[in-house]
Amino acid sequence: MKSGFEDSRTMKKEEYTEGTRVEGRNAVLEAFRSGKTVDKLYVLEGCKDGPVQTILREAGKHDTIVQYVSKARLDQMSETKKHQGVIAQTAAFHYAEVADLLEAAREKGEPPFLLILDGIEDPHNLGAIIRTANLAGAHGVIIPKRRAVGLTAAVAKASAGAIAYTPVAKVTNISSTIQELKEQGLWFVCADMEGTVLYDLDLKGPIGLVIGNEGEGVSRLVKETCDLKAAIPMKGEIDSLNASVAAGILAYEIVRQRRL
Repeated sequence: MKSGFEDSRTMKKEEYTEGTRVEGRNAVLEAFRSGKTVDKLYVLEGCKDGPVQTILREAGKHDTIVQYVSKARLDQMSETKKHQGVIAQTAAFHYAEVADLLEAAREKGEPPFLLILDGIEDPHNLGAIIRTANLAGAHGVIIPKRRAVGLTAAVAKASAGAIAYTPVAKVTNISSTIQELKEQGLWFVCADMEGTVLYDLDLKGPIGLVIGNEGEGVSRLVKETCDLKAAIPMKGEIDSLNASVAAGILAYEIVRQRRL
């Protein structure tokens, strides 16, 4: 068990980098065992030695996404230059459970209002949407585990502090989560240019607002799971809005209708 690892009491400070990246075998293993949320684990491709296998077993226990990469890629990512074949990307904040978001609505005596993000990749967009969710009174944000940015330091900064107050849940499958939430009485509207103009929709009650990926929008399967599609009228020469701006417009139409 100890082979290849430094004793944790003598672990060097430089094994940890600033922000949310952890480098080095002992540091990464300690991150898992301390309960820190690891969004993604980068491992040297072809590495089969015991310490790395121990880390991979820990990653499996926590359902962490593992990506095998070349030494050149790890060297490029590394800030300490002592990655030892493993780099972990950890969350800046702990994730909530979906049930926590519903409980937050119950505690306030309000119908649930959630934002579901289908593949937002830009940390500044995610941070801005979390900020909007907080100011609009949403009870939380749901993001997917794969093909999306997690709660990184950049996201926390872009949220302007909102990340400390607005719970964010990470789920394996957005479509399945929407189906489960429908059983809890929520219904869902997604942003879609081919939908009905948002001002013509009834957006009151327990609702989930779905915002898609910056380039591709809401995925087909998720779109099919939603009850309504909402379009934002646009008069200019370009044909799309920034994802966080679209989220703000739609979220505040929900706020407006809740005040009626």
